Amino acid sequence: MIADINQAWDIYYVIFRKISTKQKEVQFYELRNVAPKLLASENLQIAVPGTFKSNKPIVKISKFNSILPVLASKQHPRKMLLYGNDGREYLFLLKGHEDIRQDERVMQLFGLVNTLLSIDPQTSKKDLSIRRYPVIPLSQNTGLIGWVNNCDTLHMLIKEHREENKIIPNIDYKLMDNFCQHFEICPLPNKVEIFRHALEKTLGEDLKVVLWVKSANSEVWLERRTNYTRSLAVMSMVGYILGLGDRHPSNIMLERYTGKIVHIDFGDCFEIAMRREKFPEKIPFRLTRMLVRAMEVSGIEGNFRSTCENTIRVMRDSKESLLAIMEAFVYDPLISFRLLNPKMFQKDNQQTEENKDNEVVEQVKKKLEEQDTALDIVAEIEKTKLSAIREKIVDNVLERIHRTQPGQSGKNIAESKFSRHE
Repeated sequence: MIADINQAWDIYYVIFRKISTKQKEVQFYELRNVAPKLLASENLQIAVPGTFKSNKPIVKISKFNSILPVLASKQHPRKMLLYGNDGREYLFLLKGHEDIRQDERVMQLFGLVNTLLSIDPQTSKKDLSIRRYPVIPLSQNTGLIGWVNNCDTLHMLIKEHREENKIIPNIDYKLMDNFCQHFEICPLPNKVEIFRHALEKTLGEDLKVVLWVKSANSEVWLERRTNYTRSLAVMSMVGYILGLGDRHPSNIMLERYTGKIVHIDFGDCFEIAMRREKFPEKIPFRLTRMLVRAMEVSGIEGNFRSTCENTIRVMRDSKESLLAIMEAFVYDPLISFRLLNPKMFQKDNQQTEENKDNEVVEQVKKKLEEQDTALDIVAEIEKTKLSAIREKIVDNVLERIHRTQPGQSGKNIAESKFSRHE
């Protein structure tokens, strides 16, 4: 009996492996084979997802496209094309094996932030907003996501730029690997040294060049660069308050015609990425040298800093509204804490479950009430740097004065240095 079961299992496993291998090679599905009823449905009374507005006519679904292209990503999502009764096409991403209800809540938060930015006198003049897209959960692990048109991921833009200029796409990793082939097992100081070696050998101006090359003239380039800087600043501050992680180049997009930054995939919120046990993130938001060098000549000092300050001011002025909407889905069981390091919480399991949500909410409150330590540490470092620079300048001036006045003793110089600290 057991031998028969084992034999049946072996046959089943072989067939399963063959189907799994072939499924990864599938480039498209025909709707008549996977959902014939959906293909036959026409002139429905259902609105196209994400288009309903109370003050405008309802755009209804006319029919579905017969072909479902499959994307070559991890979950192999499908591109679904709908035709509306207004004659337009609406493209969606059909995702499976993933809960997108949290993304829907994040879009609601972005809507509130956009409203706050539009009514503030300073931010409304600069057209500050966050690009949103429809998110329609169909079940716990499937849903539709509106296709973000006219956008490319930073990963794709950088890859295309390097290929066009005969640059190895992963040149950074190649340099680190050539410097040390055992990077993963090296101690942290050695990793930093290897990383700095790669930085010294590369310019990190790929995104900067892409913005310039893809602009028709200098006027368009200047407008796109300004939009890029401001939109990056807005999402940096909102992402900081939200505790948004997993901001790799494939989750950050750039609009082709405006230059604005668009973020996608909001699965890691409320500092989950910072608290996970393996490879925790240590930064409040992504601000690498490539992003900085694509800004103005002054880098972060200019549009980026002023936009960050105005955005965080607007959110802190309306912290009650933001906390209300954030608490609504922090306490919702949709938020997954399976990646959290259990050492971050109390040892008692019963208390841990109760304190997880409270800790997340308290952390958001601290950020909105200017009590978060992360930015305080950054500010203290900047303050220390400025003090050191001032000290060096004063020392140089005193040294020059001493050289011009041979009669002054070292004791007097020491007294001069001491007196400026009083």
